[in-house]
Amino acid sequence: MSTGRGLPGPDDSPDRLYTVTKGRSRPPEQAFDLVTLIVAEREPTPGMQSEHVRILEICADPTAVVELAAELALPVSVVKILLGDLLEAGRITARHPRFAPSKARLPDLDTLKQVLNGLQRL
Repeated sequence: MSTGRGLPGPDDSPDRLYTVTKGRSRPPEQAFDLVTLIVAEREPTPGMQSEHVRILEICADPTAVVELAAELALPVSVVKILLGDLLEAGRITARHPRFAPSKARLPDLDTLKQVLNGLQRL
């Protein structure tokens, strides 16, 4: 498990990570960024790798790649490799969030000010 300071813990040994990724050091062609939302499309099946099972359980609701890495206590690079496996098998979908909403969907300035004032009074 990670120590929380970016240092490997006892469960993050190179041997374990090598085993989890089956020796692979790079994800497949599909690139995931940290904020890509992952959604499970199928239930885990008997005999699946435990990390794959855990990802499918966590991703019953949309979950960002960075959140998965934190939840699994694995490096993001390892999580991306595991996600590539699941994507290739059709067990997950990856959704890239939209960064810039259109002006038509933005709330008006008065509403934002009222929300800010309400939060400040808390």
